Amino acid sequence: MRLLFYNARFPDNTTGFLSVEKGRIAYIGSSRPAGSFSREIDCEGNLLMSGLFNLHCHAAMTLFRGYGEDLPLQRWLHERIFPAEDRLSSEKVRAATALAVAEMLRGGIVSFSDMYFFCEDSAEVILSSGIKANLSRSLVSFTEGQRAKGDPRFEEAVALYRAYHNAGNGRLKIDMSLHAEYSNVESYIRDVADYTAAQGLILETHLSETKEEHDDCVARRGMTPAAFFEKCGLFASPVVCAHGVWLTADDRALLAARGATVVHNPCSNLKLGSGVAPLALLTSAGINVALGTDGAASNNTLDLFREMYVASLLSKGISRDPTQAPAAALLAMATVNGARAQGREGCGELRAGSAADLILVDLDSLNNIPSYDPLYTLLYSASSRDVLMTVVDGEILYEKGVFYTLDIEKIKEEFKRVCDY
Repeated sequence: MRLLFYNARFPDNTTGFLSVEKGRIAYIGSSRPAGSFSREIDCEGNLLMSGLFNLHCHAAMTLFRGYGEDLPLQRWLHERIFPAEDRLSSEKVRAATALAVAEMLRGGIVSFSDMYFFCEDSAEVILSSGIKANLSRSLVSFTEGQRAKGDPRFEEAVALYRAYHNAGNGRLKIDMSLHAEYSNVESYIRDVADYTAAQGLILETHLSETKEEHDDCVARRGMTPAAFFEKCGLFASPVVCAHGVWLTADDRALLAARGATVVHNPCSNLKLGSGVAPLALLTSAGINVALGTDGAASNNTLDLFREMYVASLLSKGISRDPTQAPAAALLAMATVNGARAQGREGCGELRAGSAADLILVDLDSLNNIPSYDPLYTLLYSASSRDVLMTVVDGEILYEKGVFYTLDIEKIKEEFKRVCDY
């Protein structure tokens, strides 16, 4: 499909035309490109930009939105979430993932990284919806000396990789995943690290999310979680580390040297009282920083606009420096940095040749008037509800309340039927 967007305003405050051909941006400029188009879309002066990349999510945890409130992480996990997850089923995960995907598409998210269970069901939802995703089966191990080979969870992860990696013309990628240092034993971590490196995959994990987690690892192992993962060979692969709130200076230097990504999840970390990731220190260390929502159980929305806003304000307030975390840097974290961490070259940028993963943001919304500079409007005024259109690989998936690949009423009905918590 050949698309033409006209009367568009771009993040650099220029206006003009953008054309899409064969799923990629073919042209951006001030004059109309030649040729005929399948559809011409009048942007009416609204902001046309790259879609957003949510680099840490547990999509099916929409089931637990509002279920475990006002608790610190360990109590939240052990008293509410882990018991609830024991009752998960294929049917529940499929329905909950569909609801999450709809919420993300409506909010301008074109791709997300997910770590959870019953991943085949999530994969089918992703493929049918048209969204992009990096999907991984969360792995845990608690018996000293346990090996990955023969473990049902690891075998599920391998089967997922063999069945779905690069499915949907590359829209769906399969990563490997270790839940965290505190939920795995060394022998198992080493096995997963070796397999991940051998297959050339990305690995997702939680890292130094809470002070208790970080300090307990130092007490038990004599080193930080990041240092322990390095000892186990984990960083031989590209690693996407969620949270990184309590990383030391040595940890940050290690992650930068190894080319790892830290995913900043400010709203979830604040809500669980885990602390605030030192954004300025992460970026100054040379680490690729992306943004994530975490799951709806700890956020409680899958809204990357809110993550950009909170991340910027936190950094400015803590440093008492309003020049910290500028709008352009936050937009990069929510777009091209995330695409890079997912191994998606040629994505996350508004330029000719890049994948046509686009969103149109309403600048005529009451909260966005006036818009002297659309980049600042995006970061400080706009919300996910201002998204008018979401396009993935040149296909319009959402437009002004209409989902073209999802039956939203059926999704809501099915979700309510299975959500019995």
